[in-house]
Amino acid sequence: MTHGLQELLKAVLASPYTLPVIYGVVIVAVLPLVAGYVVLVERKVMADMQARLGPMRVGPHGLLQPIADAVKLLLKEDIIPEKADVWIFWLAPLVSVTAGMLALAPVGIGPAFQIARDINVGILFVAGISSLGIFGIVLGGWASNSHYSLMGALRSAAQLVSYETAAGMALVSGLLLGGSLQIRALVEEQAKQGVWFVALAPVAFFIYLVASIAETNRAPFDLPEAESELVAGYMTEYSGFRWSLYFLAEYANMMVVGSVATTIFLGGWLRPFAGVGGAAGTALDCLPGALLLGVAGYCLYRAPKQPVAVQKLVMVAVAGLCAALAAALLAPVFVAQALWMKPGIHGAFWFLLKVGGYIYLFMWLRFTLPRYRFDQLMRLGWYFLIPVSIVNVMGIGIALVLHWERGMHLALALGLTTLMTLAVAGVLVRAELKREEQLRQGAAGDAYAG
Repeated sequence: MTHGLQELLKAVLASPYTLPVIYGVVIVAVLPLVAGYVVLVERKVMADMQARLGPMRVGPHGLLQPIADAVKLLLKEDIIPEKADVWIFWLAPLVSVTAGMLALAPVGIGPAFQIARDINVGILFVAGISSLGIFGIVLGGWASNSHYSLMGALRSAAQLVSYETAAGMALVSGLLLGGSLQIRALVEEQAKQGVWFVALAPVAFFIYLVASIAETNRAPFDLPEAESELVAGYMTEYSGFRWSLYFLAEYANMMVVGSVATTIFLGGWLRPFAGVGGAAGTALDCLPGALLLGVAGYCLYRAPKQPVAVQKLVMVAVAGLCAALAAALLAPVFVAQALWMKPGIHGAFWFLLKVGGYIYLFMWLRFTLPRYRFDQLMRLGWYFLIPVSIVNVMGIGIALVLHWERGMHLALALGLTTLMTLAVAGVLVRAELKREEQLRQGAAGDAYAG
């Protein structure tokens, strides 16, 4: 019997579908928890910027607040408007959250963790599937039978159409440098060239950053859910668990755009200075474990100062978890038998750290910049980002031709074309400032203005 179970286990593990299914289950099971703690980090960052503490009641330093929020949402009353289209009202949040999770399938969280490993159009798949999330927003706004919800849905559709083009052109810039649509090939090309594409195409990275903020409806571009105008936008009539699905879809989309930006522009799962070896390379390989050991030490330092015994135990448990992860990260560096683990776990660490930094930038901008007006949002997309992105793609194409056909150094050619793109951007900014000045002068001369 035992021999039969062993043979069955070997057959299951040998199947090409086993690991992808396990990875998919992990994403579906872990993503809601990760989203909850990203919300906690966001609230803590906002509190720190506003010189206050943020969530502190549930668990030590509020560490269990996401669990309390999840329980609260599950227990809240599920309200459906009387004249709503019930079936569409039920299905709309599922469309958004499914698109957000499915878009993570080709993303490589390290060289080992990837569901759709062999798909050769990975970036195209991510862009196409993530764009389907707009259907959940539009259907939810329309099915709610509410003017606020419908206005939020229409705004979201217009916003996505406006910024999807700029984001796509920015991705094309990175794909031209990588020469492939496959996730693994893009990362390997950055390792081969010894430089991340953000250094070769900084304008494309900036355009994608701005467009990804607009695509995910994040402040200062959160016009589809502007509570000062639309109560809560397309989610106005949703409550409880279905509202949390929209919330989960928003944060899943943040992770998707962060993963795409990391893969194309930030070296994917490569560590900084991936080509450096020797003592310096060993020191860089020890850095992840050292960081986690520092977090574990801080948790142990804070544990005795907690007022309740349960909170002390939670802090000790977090310290133990960080220490275990640190041991797993340091083992491949010093133990030869564990060397096979190094690409997978170190790659996952660096990938998740870069995605976390990208999401932190989202938070920073949210708490720094005021919300745009809708006309400003449209002008930024159509009159600035799209023209600049087109010029940038043309410039990168010219730089590659000069490199391949004329033998010019790639960095020099890209530098010259980047200056050309920045000159065009400067002309567009100057024209916009001149237009605003003319509008102000016209308003000043209008006796009925103001």
